[in-house]
Amino acid sequence: MLEMVLPIAFTMLAVSGLLSFLRLVKGPDLPDRILALDTLYINAIALVVLLGLYLDTVLYFEAALIIALMGFVGTISLSKYLLRGDIME
Repeated sequence: MLEMVLPIAFTMLAVSGLLSFLRLVKGPDLPDRILALDTLYINAIALVVLLGLYLDTVLYFEAALIIALMGFVGTISLSKYLLRGDIME
């Protein structure tokens, strides 16, 4: 069952990542681009987890945690910059 579902999930996440990337490039304003970047890193996390399931190794799950942490910090930094014009206080 997993051998049938994983290629479908990879395809759906790849399409989702492509659409998010198009929104990142084309986005009409900065909040849309920040949201697209946030969605892109969530798609990257899902792809890495699916790759870990496909290859049957736990190393990719640790990489997904690192991507999640860096994506969270990046989103917070960009949001603070958007609201205040400065990241550090």
